[in-house]
Amino acid sequence: MSVTALKPKVAGAPALPAGKVVAIAPPPPRARRLSGMANRLVENALPPVLVIAALLALWQLALSGGGAALPSPAEIWRQSGDLILQPFYVAGTQDMGLGWRVLTSLERVGVGFGLAAVVGVAIGAVIGQSAWLMRGVDPLFQVLRTVPPLAWLPISLAAFMDSRPSAIFVIFITAIWPVIINTAAGVRAIPQDYRNVAAVLRLNQWEFFAKIMVPAAAPYIFSGLRIGVGLAWLAIVAAEMLTGGVGIGFFIWDAWNSSMLTDIFVALLYIGVTGFALDRLVAFIGRVVSRGTMG
Repeated sequence: MSVTALKPKVAGAPALPAGKVVAIAPPPPRARRLSGMANRLVENALPPVLVIAALLALWQLALSGGGAALPSPAEIWRQSGDLILQPFYVAGTQDMGLGWRVLTSLERVGVGFGLAAVVGVAIGAVIGQSAWLMRGVDPLFQVLRTVPPLAWLPISLAAFMDSRPSAIFVIFITAIWPVIINTAAGVRAIPQDYRNVAAVLRLNQWEFFAKIMVPAAAPYIFSGLRIGVGLAWLAIVAAEMLTGGVGIGFFIWDAWNSSMLTDIFVALLYIGVTGFALDRLVAFIGRVVSRGTMG
């Protein structure tokens, strides 16, 4: 049987002959792409939206009665909704939106974590070249990485005599250990065939690092960077609670002293969303550098 493309029926037009099979033309490529994007958006966004909505509903029901020690979502929105709707207002040196406070904290995180990434990858690459050296320093790194971020703060304040470099140092010293350890493990995991190819091509140390080591160890390196950026964000919030300033950490401490629990919950939302965005950003850069080999 022959196949005939489907055409709109026009009044007075002759009917299709009996026995003909009508084939529906497939949608154009652009329509298929848009449909696929919409389906992926629904699959990825709908489950978390439903879970968050259910948790908010349970939270509201649990704290809707009188005498609750913590505020309900409706109470948070009523008292502190302006912090969500106006993140970048400025009414004074300490009266500003949470968007500006997050940006201030991110600036410190950017400096401290950037230094930790550069220094950590460099040290990890050197250590990973020697099994003896790696066994020698690994116990030291494992001990230092377990020190809480705030434990470094008195030392940094004594050394720098200023809150800003002290906070940056706390970020640096907190984030560097997973970067070093994961980079060294990634370098140790590079197949010997890659090293043989580098020897045949007579690559110098820089060429070996840029063309062989970084692409091959990228999954390990960026796993360490993702852990490090999460620790850096935790460290700056904790450090700002004690050092002051206009960051998000100091805002939480100031809201606690002012008994503004609703403002604290909004600040926690900003902190969580920012931390998630930082993790996704580092993961995206890792996929680009590793040419899609990272999950």
